[in-house]
Amino acid sequence: MLDPSSSEDTGGESDPEVFPEAPRKAAGKPCGSSRTSGHSQPRQSTAPGGKTGAKDSGVSCGEEEERKERERREKEEEEERKMKLQIYVFVLRCVAYPFNAKQPTDMARRQQKVNKQQLQAVKERFLAFLNGETQIVADEAFCNAVRSYYEGFLKSERVSRMVQSGGCSASDFREVFKKNIERRVRSLPEIDGLSKETVLSSWIAKYDAIYRGEEDMRRQSQRAHLSAVSELILSKEQLYEMFQQILGIRKFEHQLLYNACQLDNVDEQAAQIRRELDGRLQLAEQIARERRYPQFVSADMEVLYVDELRSAVNLLMANLESLPVSKGGPDFKQKLKRSSMNNSFLDMGDEGDILSKSEVVLSFTLEIVIVEVQGLKSMAPNRIVYCTMEVDGGQKLQTDQAEASRPQWGTQGDFTTTHPLPSVKVKLFTESTAVLALEDKELGRVVLNPTTNGPKQAEFHRMVVPKSSQDTDLKIKLAVRMDKPPNMKHSGYVYALGQRVWKRWKRRYFVLVQVSQYTFAMCSYREKKAEPQELMQLEGYTVDYCDPQPGLQGGRVFFNAVKEGDLIMFACDDEQDRVLWVQAMYRATGQSYKPVPPPQNKTTNCRGGSLNQASPISLDPSQRQGVEELISAAPCHFDHAALFTILQKNTLQHRMKDSFSCLGWFSPGQVFVLDEYCARYGVRGCHRHLSYLKDLMECSENNVLVDPTLLHYSYAFCASHVHGNRPDGMGTVTVDEKEQFEAIRNRLIALLDNQITHFRYCFPFGRPDGALKATLSLQERVLMKDITTPVPPEDMKKLVQRCLEKAARINYSQLMEYAQIKDPQAAPEKRLEDLTRLGELCIEVLQQNDEHHSEVFLLFGFLSAFSWWPELMAEHAEMFLFLYQADMDAALQIQPVDSWDSFPLFQLLNNFLRTDPHLCNGTFHKHLQDLFVPLVVRYIDLMESSIAQSIHQGFEQETWQSVNNGSATSEDLFWKLDALQLFVLDLHWPEPEFAKHLEQRLKLMASDMMEACVKRTKSAFDTKMQKASKTTDFRVPPSVCTMFNVLMDAKKQCSKLCVLDSGQEKGRIHLFHYYLKTSFIPDNQCDAFHPLLFLQFAAVLDGVLSKLSRYDEGTLFSSILSFTVSSRSFFCPVPSPGMDVADTYITFVRQNQDILRDHINDELCIENMFEQWYTGSMKMVCVWLTDRLDLQLHMYQLKTLIKIVKKTYRDFRLQGVLDGTLNNKSYETIYNRLTVEEATAAVKAGDGLQGISMRDSEEEDD
Repeated sequence: MLDPSSSEDTGGESDPEVFPEAPRKAAGKPCGSSRTSGHSQPRQSTAPGGKTGAKDSGVSCGEEEERKERERREKEEEEERKMKLQIYVFVLRCVAYPFNAKQPTDMARRQQKVNKQQLQAVKERFLAFLNGETQIVADEAFCNAVRSYYEGFLKSERVSRMVQSGGCSASDFREVFKKNIERRVRSLPEIDGLSKETVLSSWIAKYDAIYRGEEDMRRQSQRAHLSAVSELILSKEQLYEMFQQILGIRKFEHQLLYNACQLDNVDEQAAQIRRELDGRLQLAEQIARERRYPQFVSADMEVLYVDELRSAVNLLMANLESLPVSKGGPDFKQKLKRSSMNNSFLDMGDEGDILSKSEVVLSFTLEIVIVEVQGLKSMAPNRIVYCTMEVDGGQKLQTDQAEASRPQWGTQGDFTTTHPLPSVKVKLFTESTAVLALEDKELGRVVLNPTTNGPKQAEFHRMVVPKSSQDTDLKIKLAVRMDKPPNMKHSGYVYALGQRVWKRWKRRYFVLVQVSQYTFAMCSYREKKAEPQELMQLEGYTVDYCDPQPGLQGGRVFFNAVKEGDLIMFACDDEQDRVLWVQAMYRATGQSYKPVPPPQNKTTNCRGGSLNQASPISLDPSQRQGVEELISAAPCHFDHAALFTILQKNTLQHRMKDSFSCLGWFSPGQVFVLDEYCARYGVRGCHRHLSYLKDLMECSENNVLVDPTLLHYSYAFCASHVHGNRPDGMGTVTVDEKEQFEAIRNRLIALLDNQITHFRYCFPFGRPDGALKATLSLQERVLMKDITTPVPPEDMKKLVQRCLEKAARINYSQLMEYAQIKDPQAAPEKRLEDLTRLGELCIEVLQQNDEHHSEVFLLFGFLSAFSWWPELMAEHAEMFLFLYQADMDAALQIQPVDSWDSFPLFQLLNNFLRTDPHLCNGTFHKHLQDLFVPLVVRYIDLMESSIAQSIHQGFEQETWQSVNNGSATSEDLFWKLDALQLFVLDLHWPEPEFAKHLEQRLKLMASDMMEACVKRTKSAFDTKMQKASKTTDFRVPPSVCTMFNVLMDAKKQCSKLCVLDSGQEKGRIHLFHYYLKTSFIPDNQCDAFHPLLFLQFAAVLDGVLSKLSRYDEGTLFSSILSFTVSSRSFFCPVPSPGMDVADTYITFVRQNQDILRDHINDELCIENMFEQWYTGSMKMVCVWLTDRLDLQLHMYQLKTLIKIVKKTYRDFRLQGVLDGTLNNKSYETIYNRLTVEEATAAVKAGDGLQGISMRDSEEEDD
């Protein structure tokens, strides 16, 4: 076990957890240690009395128990830590050399979490927008939507819980807002040129601006990009760091284990896998041999279990075999090391297949660098020299030319060869100066046989010169670098002697070649040969150190390879070379035994294992022992199911705490490591998913949001496995798996029941998206007895119905707590106020349920299994309202008699219920109607009595002063009738028959009230007209005009208040006739009002005409009046006769026209009155003239009539009377008669008319 208290972290940082463990070690020592005994003896010695001794003894016993408990805890912690370190070793190997799994790239990207600080910041930003503190321009509709979002969502306690559970992201916030505004935008009226999709996109853009606030968008996008990359693909170093955090491994512990496991050595990792697989095969054979099977549900599965173990190992072998040995090199024929224990899984050829020499192919790259030549003295300084190079007699390469005084090049030549011992020739030439020379002159040569283990730097080599050369000390400096191919694991000169190959003790050049992942060969080569001279396939051999063998000359240190029927002895001249050979062959053979160097050659630890001298970390013996225990432990001896359970649980806990809203989904890197672990160490798929289910359910029970899809997938896998459907190819089912599955099934049923019951709190605002429908689908799957028989829809419906009934009670109790209605004995007004507020909250809850939890019906409504969801949600709402009904009835019972303050409550509830197709006319809705029917009837009765009394009292005290469109009494009447009808209309009574009854009653009442109003006005008008003067001094009183206005207003209000809609008149002929009769009362009364007024005007005109009648021709009064006027004209000027009568009448007409025009509000009525007044006046004058058709008009009569007729004509034309009415027959008759009379008077009297004429003239005096 690693002892962190005595190690140093090579990472350059001190680990804060290293030093505190040292005191715990000291405290955990036995009681016999010197420190503990040193403290206990003085206490015992200071207890001379019995009481003191007993007291000290009690204290000592208490301290002893505490010490033992502390030791026990420390021991448990130490065991747990050791177990996590062991798991980490297995994880390191999975990450270092994966051959089964890859990091998935098709997983959904998880969103960043919203934490409490971010939620508070978002609230402040939206509040700032609502307070007008931002620069974002928005209309009233958007502000209302944001206010509703802020009040209903951001300030909700459920959002705080969702953020606290770690399952809320900015995307969830955005989707909830989008759902809210979609319904609002759909209800807006259409606008030409502006589509609702454009409004939605604009609102979403403004929402994003508010949500972001003033953050730097550039930095935010960079953070999002980096987080997305880390979420998708992780490097090995990132995976190491992640699982250090998951398992609580310190950095220096990772470094120790990394170096001890040789994770950077690919060959060691591949060899470790081969050893592990071999151990698993041996374990399978041991189980079959000793019959130590797990307890299965059927005894027939025991044989199948062993076959499955073998098949799993063979599959891993095939996966490992499929990995290329060398990347980028030639394709090698790969042979599989086949398990003879299960020939049915893979059949790749006979077991006795022998590797041929042609299958062992090596490819080398040589780099030859010629630097310079020394000792060239016989040549003239200006002679040209150059070098050539070739490998195995192949292609020649030449350096550049140089002068003999400075033969330096630095030229590199690249060659490829298949010979492990190639021949490299380098020659030095000089250009021949002879005319007939065909070739240049060779000055010297050198022949080399490089190996992959040779020096890489340039060295001097003595050249072989011709016999006639004077340069006997000619040397060339060059470097030959021979690269090692990936499938060449080791090489060198070794002595060998075997029974089948290498039968003579001889020094040979050996190469350890990896042909495939499972095929290794020890090959001996000669110079310039591509194929090995002899080879030995290492399958089945065991390599180990051995003592020197007497009788064998050559070699200082020995090792051997042993197999049944064969023994090969090897010897090297160097101890380090032997260690390297043994390590390379140990990896190649795949043997479980690890060779240990002899003690005299290596420093050993307590177990005999060799110390890795290449490790940069210096370890003391206790640490080396702990590291060795961890890395040398055989994986097949561990219960990997239990280890994986710990690993997966810690991984899930780490995942739930990271910055992503994962909902239980692992990251791609975590999925990759867990998949690789399960495949490599044989963790059964059912056990993996059972453990996953337990962990996910534990998170859900702790109020952490978990995606139900994950639960569904894992449960379906386990159910399929337990019922023998082989989802992962495993046909064996253990008793433990079945028992765990049944326990998890029962626990999952309870969990899902709880989630459906608390759906508003488990899936707040429909988040995660589609979680409720996934939960219902999972519940249906869990209730299935097997994988083929579906659950009857009625059973599923009853279960969900029961859950929703509980949900109604829970939701209502939570709502009561939120509303904080505590005092049941409060005043009636307070009770009604609280009841109304509670009703608003109930409506908000039901609307949220419909808005956020109706996706089950929308997505599954076409399936018969879930077609009942709307019905159950309606029952849930009825149950919820039933609980509210009890409080409502209690609050309404204590309200005072004839109190109408409860009508707003009815309107609030009814407006919601009548628009809901499932709740309209439901149980609660009908109860609400039954409760308020007596109140509505009573209210209408009282209003009818009150209106009737106000009519009687009002008209008794009416002053007929103009108020708006009528008098004070009429205005009050019409307002009350309209308000009463609007009140009943706003009730939107849902029951059609009662609604029609209310409307009919109100229309009848309005007709009766209007008829009474019109009659009282008519009576007052008659009284007023009877008292009026008949002379030209009469002026229409303002009160009479007010009466006219009352009648006109009544006529307008009649069509509004007294007539039923056309759709309700069908089948009610008698009612229609009644309304028809009453609707024309104002018209009839108006027609009756006009003649009375016109009689008054006619009486005035009749008085004027009576005065003119005194001047009729042939009467005594006429002669007297004429004489009087003529005699007075002798003494003084006399005004024109008739001007006073005419002027007085014209003034009377004009002033009454102005009064009617100013005080009567109906323009149409005024025009009608003026037409009738004009027509009646002209008729009276025409009749008066007709009666005097045989008489000639007196000059006085003529002048008066001409002025009255002309001025009346002009005044009524100015008041808007049409020409057709002005020029009627009566006027034409009058005009013709007066024109004739005017002409006669002009002939007789000359200028007697004094300029008065029927002809139009601007000189007329007005």
